[in-house]
Amino acid sequence: MNKSRIVCCLCMLALTSLIFSGCVEEESRIQAATQEENQPLTETFTSESKALGDGIVYSWVTLDAEGKTCAVGVNFTELAVSGLPAEAAEYTLPLPGEASATAFNHIGIEWSPKGHEPQGIYDRPHFDVRFYMTDQKERDRITATEEDMTNLSREPEPEYIPEGYVATPGGVPRIGAHWIDPTSPEFNGQPFEETFIYGFYDGEMVFVEPMATIDFLKTKPELTKPLKLPESYPTEAYYPTSYSIRYDKKMEIYTVALEGMTLR
Repeated sequence: MNKSRIVCCLCMLALTSLIFSGCVEEESRIQAATQEENQPLTETFTSESKALGDGIVYSWVTLDAEGKTCAVGVNFTELAVSGLPAEAAEYTLPLPGEASATAFNHIGIEWSPKGHEPQGIYDRPHFDVRFYMTDQKERDRITATEEDMTNLSREPEPEYIPEGYVATPGGVPRIGAHWIDPTSPEFNGQPFEETFIYGFYDGEMVFVEPMATIDFLKTKPELTKPLKLPESYPTEAYYPTSYSIRYDKKMEIYTVALEGMTLR
């Protein structure tokens, strides 16, 4: 073999080695990127489930990779909207311990088979999903008796009132006074399907409440809305900036969630 052919062969070997090395490096980069993409960006923690109608219900909280709260909510199976009692009932759910950074202590799901006041507005079968900021013992203080009316009617400081919301008269035992958005569809000639209410007692916010009728849930919605928010909150915690009411066809579950959680 002459010298020129030897040089040529060496060049070919070097080029082959370079190409192979480049391919291995590219494959490693792709594998690393794929592994990074497949790593979960969020993690969801759930409570124990409870019976609701012919199905079940449970609460949950989702955290991002850094442990910050993303969303909190409840899931209930499609069968939960059937076999419900003929009388009003409340189903109380604890939140997972991982929800401790949020403003919320527990969730109360109230089933209203005949709706409730005001008549002509909320008198359709529906769920009130209340995310309470107080514990059960504090809720027991809300008696809604005549002696308690002062506490129920006491308005919060202006910066704690959600944008555009106004108080309704009176209050409900173990719940508080309801504040509504007068621009909501149900107060403007449209039938009540879903809405969002805030609750106060003794000048302090005690719950936030997505509401949804059974008829609306049966449409299997995909709804997300921004919330009207107060300027500030009395306690630093994660609070929602939007809420959603959804149906997952694959899992056959309804979800009512507070989303866009922000540290305020």
